Amino acid sequence: PSNTSTTEVLRRPLESAKDTGIEVTVRSALHREGLRFMKHVKGLPGSPDIVFPKARVAVFVDGKFWHGYDFEAWKHKVPTYWQEKISRNIERDERNFLALREAEWRVLRVWEHEVKRELGLVVNRIKQAVREGLEEHHQGQREKSIHR
Repeated sequence: PSNTSTTEVLRRPLESAKDTGIEVTVRSALHREGLRFMKHVKGLPGSPDIVFPKARVAVFVDGKFWHGYDFEAWKHKVPTYWQEKISRNIERDERNFLALREAEWRVLRVWEHEVKRELGLVVNRIKQAVREGLEEHHQGQREKSIHR
C-alpha cells in the first residue's frame, strides 16, 4: 500500500474487526439518508458489513490492504506470508460474492479509498441498489397476490 509500511499496518487493529471507522462513516451516511439496515449478518456468506434484507442487498466495506485492492501492483512489496494471506482473502471474498449472487442477492463492494474520496457517490450507489431491490421485492409480492 502506498505510504504505509507493513509494520504500520500490523500495529493497527485488524480491519476485519467489526465497526471499522470506514464502516461507521458509510453507515452514518446511509442512516442520515433515512436508510435502515442490519450489520454483520452472520447467516449470509462473508457476514456482509451492511445488509438490506428486504431489498436483498449486501454491502462489503473493504480496505485496500486486507482485501487486496490492485494487489498485483503492490504484492511484491510485502513478505510472502502477507502475499499468501491476502491472496486467500481475495479468494474467500470471491467465493462469498458468488454464493450471495447464486442466492439472488445484489452484492456491492465499497473500497475504503472510494469512501474517503467520494462518499456521496458511494451512498448513491447503495441507495440505487436498495431501490432496485425493493422494486423487485414489491413486484414479487404483487405477483404472489395475483396468483392467490
